[in-house]
Amino acid sequence: MATNKERDELHRTIWNIANSLRGAVDGWSFKAYVLGAIFYRYISENLCEYVKKLQEAGGVFDYDYSKTSDEEAEYGRETLVQEKGYFILPSQLFCRIAANPEADVNLNITLSNVFRAIEASAQGSASEDDLRGLFSDFIVDNSQLGNSLEDRNKLLAKVLIAVRDMDLGDSFDDTGNDTFGDAYEYLMQMYAANAGKSGGEFFTPQEVSELLARLASHDNPKISKVYDPACGSGSLLMKFARTEGKKNPNLKYFGQEINPTTYNLCRINMFLHNINCSNFDIQLGDTLMNPKHFGEKFDAIVSNPPYSIKWDGKKNPILMNDDRYSPAGVLAPDTKADLAFTMHMLYQLAETGTAAIVEFPGVLYRGGAEEKIRHYLLKNNFVDTIIQLPANLFFGVGIATCIIVLRKGKRPDNKVLFIDGSEQFVKVGAKNKLTEENQNAIFDAYAKRAEIQYFSKLVDVATIIENKCNLSVSSYVEQEDKREEIDIAKLNDEIDKLMDDIIDSSERLDFIIARELGGEKEDARKMIREGKIKEFMHDFGFLVEEEPATDDPEWIEIFKEAGYEFD
Repeated sequence: MATNKERDELHRTIWNIANSLRGAVDGWSFKAYVLGAIFYRYISENLCEYVKKLQEAGGVFDYDYSKTSDEEAEYGRETLVQEKGYFILPSQLFCRIAANPEADVNLNITLSNVFRAIEASAQGSASEDDLRGLFSDFIVDNSQLGNSLEDRNKLLAKVLIAVRDMDLGDSFDDTGNDTFGDAYEYLMQMYAANAGKSGGEFFTPQEVSELLARLASHDNPKISKVYDPACGSGSLLMKFARTEGKKNPNLKYFGQEINPTTYNLCRINMFLHNINCSNFDIQLGDTLMNPKHFGEKFDAIVSNPPYSIKWDGKKNPILMNDDRYSPAGVLAPDTKADLAFTMHMLYQLAETGTAAIVEFPGVLYRGGAEEKIRHYLLKNNFVDTIIQLPANLFFGVGIATCIIVLRKGKRPDNKVLFIDGSEQFVKVGAKNKLTEENQNAIFDAYAKRAEIQYFSKLVDVATIIENKCNLSVSSYVEQEDKREEIDIAKLNDEIDKLMDDIIDSSERLDFIIARELGGEKEDARKMIREGKIKEFMHDFGFLVEEEPATDDPEWIEIFKEAGYEFD
């Protein structure tokens, strides 16, 4: 496997290639072509390696599926669809199409035919839904690619060549190379970072995904099904694939996404992480109104649902009888569906399961229907932990979000753990980031249910209910006073000295003014009597150690009075 340094260098190279290719095309729109080409290459090479291993098992070595005739390959179509979920003719493999794409004047038609054939190969099989529409965003005749057919084909050829020449490894087993998946997630992250607000709707930063996966899997040893009802591109589910999935190759991944483009990205993400079609079920649709996995129970749920979106709510009277929402006796506000997602996830959670959900901070303390829903969650002891995250972690979202951890099973106490992780970050460019150390600080407090001054606090549920079911971390975790301590006695001494200096300066100023107005001689006599003649002489430029230089008889008399002698 590549070292972190090699992987980072590869990622930078991939991003530079992807960014330079697009020209005048909007980066957010162009992602479909780069990511789609990476996917096409992956499933082609993955299939070739799979066939090679089948041949080796039969005693045939060094078999190269890409050089097989289409007629011969057809004999294995049924087996490959059954075991891999799809089939690709050798002539339609990525390596064959990308070998010399500039020479194909009908490249747009070639690609269109290949993509249709791959999707059609799964028709009538268990993987049909998993393959349907995967290339729908790879629009070969998109006018954004160029004004003429020739221009569009030139750009498509450049994309294929760039992806062809990327060093993405050549191993696809469960424990080996994951470069394709890494590269895909890195590109999605970069596209999200450069897309602003729209990017945050489909990608959760990897370090947040990792923390959520750790929270949901802690003390939860028998995870067989993981679920995300607002799965975006699948970044949260993929963290489970890299942790729990390594321990349990039969782990099943479930998700639902309302955006068709993002839905496709999630399914592609599954393939690129070598998750077989039989092990994932990603559905397209509105989770709140038309849940595709209704009645399923999941051992772990991780989600970053959209913040404060509108939904039917009380405008749809049927929802009040929905088993997901009715237990609270009230529906989430029409303009803020946050807790509707929370109630949905609670319903789908297994009795021994754990859910870790990113939430908009307002759901923690707002009144009305949301307070009543929090009361239901607290009264039934479903709220395990509330974690305040740092601000500016998510793409397009500058506010500080939070994590709510829900449990249905037996709890160690009737308390809620509050963790203030708002200072657990490092600045990376324009965003904040959770380092491994930051994650560990939060996770360790969670796992141990530890009380740490200024960081974490266990609070009785009854106390929280009395406080209007307020779940805001700042209401319970004392903030450390980082202001500089002031020594009052020392400060008073400094003030007294300053006042003395001010008074002395004021008196000198009076004498200066008096001199300018011609009354300085009388004032000089007064200073002499008060023993301040030296200060006066300094102020007006007279020498102190020598005989004062003056011809004025009156001044001479004054200085004689002060003890000076004149010839």
